[in-house]
Amino acid sequence: MDLVVVSNRVARAKANEPMTGGLAAALLPVVEKSGAIWVGSSGRVRDNVSKDSFAEIESLGAGALALLDLPAAHYGGYYEGFANSALWPALHSRTDLIKVSQDDYQSYREVNAFMARALMRFNKPSSAFWIQDYHFLTLGADMRELGVRNPLGFFLHTPWPSRRVIAGVPHHRDLVESMLAYDLIGFQTEDDCENFATYLQTELGLEVEGGLVSSHFGTSRIAVFPIGIDVDGFAAQAQRASSHPDVSRLRRSLHGERLAIGVDRVDYSKGLVNRISAFDRLFDIQPSLKRSVSLLQIATPSRGGIEAYSNLQDELSRQVTDVNGRHGEVDWTPIRYLSKGFSQTVLAGFYRAAQVGVVTPLHDGMNLVAKEYVAAQNPIDPGVLVLSKFAGAANELDAALLVNPHDIDGMARTLAVALSMPSTERRMRWEAMMTKLRAGTIHNWFAGFIDALEATRCSVGPSLLPSVVRPLRLASGPVLSGGRMRDPVHFAPRPMAN
Repeated sequence: MDLVVVSNRVARAKANEPMTGGLAAALLPVVEKSGAIWVGSSGRVRDNVSKDSFAEIESLGAGALALLDLPAAHYGGYYEGFANSALWPALHSRTDLIKVSQDDYQSYREVNAFMARALMRFNKPSSAFWIQDYHFLTLGADMRELGVRNPLGFFLHTPWPSRRVIAGVPHHRDLVESMLAYDLIGFQTEDDCENFATYLQTELGLEVEGGLVSSHFGTSRIAVFPIGIDVDGFAAQAQRASSHPDVSRLRRSLHGERLAIGVDRVDYSKGLVNRISAFDRLFDIQPSLKRSVSLLQIATPSRGGIEAYSNLQDELSRQVTDVNGRHGEVDWTPIRYLSKGFSQTVLAGFYRAAQVGVVTPLHDGMNLVAKEYVAAQNPIDPGVLVLSKFAGAANELDAALLVNPHDIDGMARTLAVALSMPSTERRMRWEAMMTKLRAGTIHNWFAGFIDALEATRCSVGPSLLPSVVRPLRLASGPVLSGGRMRDPVHFAPRPMAN
């Protein structure tokens, strides 16, 4: 079997490479173990780039990493333009931030078509292609135009919003119609899957029954696949990281005070302004907590060329300065704000050192930082996860302290509860969450999607699956009735060997 995984961002197996959760960090362990070819952007652009000219092809565990330079003429419109100034805000229900031009959309289509041509290098009778995320919504249609008849799967790591929100994106019909070139379209949550099905019915006049929808491309299946992490691997990494110099320095700096931690890209979907406001409010309503707790907020800069992001970076800097100026003392800083990234190893150690993990996005597809924080904890003395109910992870991690990130006072009160929670309750909540995490690891997610892709295209040639992937067990499918989807499809694969 020749599985080709495609994403805009990729990751290398380097211990010191900065990484903040997300798609690239999630895919790394499964590509290493599965033997897949992982194709993505090299991070470089150039003129006169050839579809046949991969910048680098290197081994990645049992698999390989193939990096491609993207065309300079279209990269800005594709990435900062349509992908991140139109799709990203819409997918996170921020239509007020959509800024896009016709040229941006044309560039998005051009880069998708360029990637489709480049992927022909890996198109063999036994190949299956798994496309990741919103950067490549139309890639499947471009591959079909090139004559590809192999199985094509797509997974969206972000939320999929309501019909009215996605209809605010220019060319939304063209985008969604192109997505139906994929044999299997996966979403993080039932809400996302239902929103997509409702759009198909209302905007395109298509019926969804049993998770299946027919278009001029053929039949596509839509289903739910909540992404996980390498739970045991991350837990072991966190334990080892306790002796890392950066982690040791952090522990020494605390002088007995407790630590809360947040780890995010600087993005308006992450709720960072509200989070800082909640800590500000915490110190107002419980002054006794001053000097006894601080927040370590790691905020990795992101998409600085987009106005909404640069404005947010400036706002956060001013806000942290204000809170620290009003509450801080000569030997205590309430908000430790670091505008840089750290490696997964160091982050794992930081999570284990923190008594509270604060994951409070306004809207998130899953948020793997929440799962990483739980996996990193000391089983004897685990910390408490404070989690937004608007993160996909809240569907599984319901033993966390769930909060509304728009309710500043409510978050402040919940933080106080987390800081005073007795050890018995902390262990009980942590054990419940670990049970959920172990049932839905990244390996099971990977195997489940590939199982479902083969089941969707079972008529295509010999088996597409590696020997470690077991046969599919399929739950009953959904029926679209009266504009609503009942019981979205879930796939229950047998675990993939670690």
